[in-house]
Amino acid sequence: ADESSGYESESAGGTRGRQRRARTAFTSEQVCRLEKTFQRQKYLGGSERRKLAAALHLSEVQIKTWFQNRRMKLKRQI
Repeated sequence: ADESSGYESESAGGTRGRQRRARTAFTSEQVCRLEKTFQRQKYLGGSERRKLAAALHLSEVQIKTWFQNRRMKLKRQI
């Protein structure tokens, strides 16, 4: 049987590695809402993340990543 590790770079031909996702350009309204939410709570649960993602028209992964990055920014400032 043909067994593959799942890595695209190992397949015959094609591009080297995986393409990175384009950087999200948040609107000022989105950043404002994210910052206000961050001031109230540094960590979001699943339900809060879903609600915020839907309200801001972003994915849950984008919300999760924004909060991770914002916590690191706060940590660097301290």
